[in-house]
Amino acid sequence: MNIIESDKKTPMKTVSASIGHLLLDMGKITEKDAERILKFQKEKSMRFGEAAIALGFVSIEDINQALSYQFDYPYISPDKSTFNLSLISAFDPFSKQVESLRSLRTQLILRWFERGFKTIAVSSAKEADDANLLAANLAIVFSQLGERTLLIDANLRNPSQHKLFKLNNHHGLSDILVGRASNDVVVRIPSLLNLSILTAGAMPPNPQELLNKDALNDLLGVFAEHYDVIIIDTSPLLESSDAQIVAKKVGGVLISTLQNKTTLRDTQEAYEACRSLGIDVQIALNTHA
Repeated sequence: MNIIESDKKTPMKTVSASIGHLLLDMGKITEKDAERILKFQKEKSMRFGEAAIALGFVSIEDINQALSYQFDYPYISPDKSTFNLSLISAFDPFSKQVESLRSLRTQLILRWFERGFKTIAVSSAKEADDANLLAANLAIVFSQLGERTLLIDANLRNPSQHKLFKLNNHHGLSDILVGRASNDVVVRIPSLLNLSILTAGAMPPNPQELLNKDALNDLLGVFAEHYDVIIIDTSPLLESSDAQIVAKKVGGVLISTLQNKTTLRDTQEAYEACRSLGIDVQIALNTHA
């Protein structure tokens, strides 16, 4: 089942608001409907939402929508979103794939973020290993946890986050680094609480030199004051040194691998390239692409 976001204005609520009150506020049921549901609920010893569904007043999506408001845990209906459907954590939160994302989130919290770090790079051995999807979905599940999360597209050779979230890419990271834009180009995602995105911006002729600038260190320092988690999508490790430069600056990298696709040889080569620079390496099996 999917919890979806309402087309209507978000209902006013308190932490203790019941499903019935939320359905009323959302305009899904009337007070007369509520009385019938309450009566049926008592007769059948059911929960309010179950009774409302049984009587045909609401759908499971209506109940999930109310739950998303009750727990401040937003999800999006695929038919109401402009996002790419590969962002599975936004559309299918109860799937096994997203459960594994939450497990990865927990591991990163314990192994990385609780050590005082706020930023981690996400990369892969090669482009086909879909590190961009892992980075995007991981950013979403961190934001759903209530962490102020920033996703940065630092793949200046083949940027993709603006395509996944369907944002314009007129100005982004590259433009900030050369002084053509300010931090205002960071985009807040209204439908996903606590998630912001900095797209890659204009494709520069010298991405390696640009990422090696002290300006990136300064920028990440500023962002660290405003965000709890910063996830940086980078170029593949074996196709340029861009990712190593970024990972070295932040101290750690998460390497995305695909089952039955990423070779052990490529993974080992990427791992050793990072470890030789003193970069902390985590490896994740990406099942979300």
